[in-house]
Amino acid sequence: MQFALTFDVPMARSSDPSTSHGAADAAKALQARHHRIILQTLRVHGPLGKDGIAARSHLEGVAVARRTTELARAGLIRETGKKVLSTAGRLEREWEVA
Repeated sequence: MQFALTFDVPMARSSDPSTSHGAADAAKALQARHHRIILQTLRVHGPLGKDGIAARSHLEGVAVARRTTELARAGLIRETGKKVLSTAGRLEREWEVA
């Protein structure tokens, strides 16, 4: 499944140099890649917490945390209502494909 999430928050100001706009474009591509990886990870492995997604997808936990919020806002994933242990031994939300 191909999709593109778009957000109304500009990643570079119109007054920024062209290098900033290039970096913003690269960041958008990376964001879309992370979305696809997280969705595929949840499809293959079932419901997981942030750290479980990170471990299986080889993404960094902070990237997963940001992207799960974006994916949830877009209605593509949702919380299961369960809490799972993080790698630090704390409870974290469990996510599944919506």
